[in-house]
Amino acid sequence: MKRLLCIAGTLAICGLLPVRPAPAQTIVSLRLYEQHCTSCHGNPAGPKNAPDGMQLRKLSAEAVYDAMAKVPAHSAVQSLSDDDKRLIAYYLGGRKVGVADLADAKHMTNQCSANKAFDAAAPAWNGWGADAENSRFQPAKAAGLTADQIPQLKLKWAFGFPAAEEVYGQPAVFGGRVFLGVDTGAVYSIDAATGCVYWSFQAEGGVRTAVNIAPMKGSGKFAAYFGDIKANLYKVDASDGKLLWKIKVDDNSLARLTGAPRLYNNRLYVPVSSSEERAAGLSNVHACCTFRGSVVAVNAETGKVIWKTYIIPEAPKLVGKSPNGVPHYAPAGGAVWNTPTIDPKSHALYIGTGDSYTEPAPPTTDGVMAINMDTGKVLWSVQDTENDAWLSGCGGPQNNPKLSPNCPKELGPDFDFGSSPILRTLPDGRRILIAGQKSGMVWAHDVNKKGAVVWKAQIVDHLALGMITYGGAADDENAYFGLRNGGMAAVQFATGEKKWFTPEDETHSSLQWHGQNAAASVIPGVVFSGGWDGNLRAYSATDGHLLWEYNTAKEFTTVNGVAAKGGSMGAPGPVVAGGMLFAGSGYVFGAGTPGNVLLAFGVE
Repeated sequence: MKRLLCIAGTLAICGLLPVRPAPAQTIVSLRLYEQHCTSCHGNPAGPKNAPDGMQLRKLSAEAVYDAMAKVPAHSAVQSLSDDDKRLIAYYLGGRKVGVADLADAKHMTNQCSANKAFDAAAPAWNGWGADAENSRFQPAKAAGLTADQIPQLKLKWAFGFPAAEEVYGQPAVFGGRVFLGVDTGAVYSIDAATGCVYWSFQAEGGVRTAVNIAPMKGSGKFAAYFGDIKANLYKVDASDGKLLWKIKVDDNSLARLTGAPRLYNNRLYVPVSSSEERAAGLSNVHACCTFRGSVVAVNAETGKVIWKTYIIPEAPKLVGKSPNGVPHYAPAGGAVWNTPTIDPKSHALYIGTGDSYTEPAPPTTDGVMAINMDTGKVLWSVQDTENDAWLSGCGGPQNNPKLSPNCPKELGPDFDFGSSPILRTLPDGRRILIAGQKSGMVWAHDVNKKGAVVWKAQIVDHLALGMITYGGAADDENAYFGLRNGGMAAVQFATGEKKWFTPEDETHSSLQWHGQNAAASVIPGVVFSGGWDGNLRAYSATDGHLLWEYNTAKEFTTVNGVAAKGGSMGAPGPVVAGGMLFAGSGYVFGAGTPGNVLLAFGVE
């Protein structure tokens, strides 16, 4: 009876919510689901009334968890510990069980004393890339920091996120506030100067997109736009966090929003990615592969969808079945992990595309694409890596690759364009897109010649060891990329020549893992980068020498009274505005270290 009374929001009181967050986004959750649930759910030979994994992923974590308590005593699920059941619920539901009440800002000790009006003229870093070109460059006046001041940066305040272990949304700074989403699905509005909290909003799934702030027509108010990992897009009142509308931009249960929506001229251009079906391919019951990446144009005022363009135009069709009767479909893949880049001059938006989940790989995967902003028509597409298809529907790489006629014989290289292309103008007037690829290759494409390659630069000794994942930044001369194999590189974008490379100093790390595949950010003379080792670094843009370093992988005393520590920095980049540097710490995917803190630095 006690368990039945413990609904979302009261689980902590009932003693059912673990004090320490369970490991997120690891293979453990998937394995538990595969071993204990799929004999019924999704199994062609199982009970006809048992929903499959695609249907289960449409439920909340609480609904999945409650359902497990009601299965028959002889079920394999009943042999699981409570912690294991929570991991399965998290895997299917997109957030931890019962976090909604714990994450609510109303419990925090540092409520802002007044709801100050927005100062729209204040320096901002709005959304992902800081500008329409996704340069991740903050000009000197808005930055309020100079290269000479960087060694004097000191921690001003730290803010802890309850029950979180991944601060995988990038801070957005606007009107004197910081907006940030975390893996609990909570989005917070925090005072940039003091760290006091204005409000929090609870999404259905974790929020890893950056937040966009924009004025609402005729109201004098501002709206905040963001997405979650259940493919929901939200509009809330930026002053108090009240929901204005919510839409689902893709019905596939594996769809998620990872790249931030791009707001331009009252339209949101929304990139759609997925929890890649190659992971679901470990399953012997998952009907793979059905997901296609897309970009969706949405009216920012009403939430009405204007157009939707799939990266792979052909809809998936049945191509075969596994020996136990599980259907396999193709083509699939082409996830859009990145925020679209806007080009008003060509009336186009540009994106990087992901790999194919099936073989043969469609020509629109692993490349760069231009789309008309009005109609959604594909203007041009260039594929930089061919034949990149993963073992998606084959029962996993450890199994027989002949389970389906659609199975490649080996894994593709996984050379996604996961980061946003950067739009820049060369001295001769040509305009290029600078695109960093997961391989470690950097490409320049001419936007006025249907994406023709201008140059390509291999900035690592061996491809596939570079791992440019979440992207670089560019000033007026160079593009800067953090590398998963450890280090920061500068490329002269007029020629593609590597200007400098600074390896990561691994002796300063308190964590096991290394590399810098989080997004880079730049101000005049300085490049900022967060690392898997938890270190936040600032490099000279001139020659790459280290200007400043701060270890975030430790415990912090927070302004809101929440116990917090830092961890890996693996996806979102640091942002600079109004003389302050903001960075979240905590990223788990792959081999990272959890963390639940936002750090604010300034010059004393």
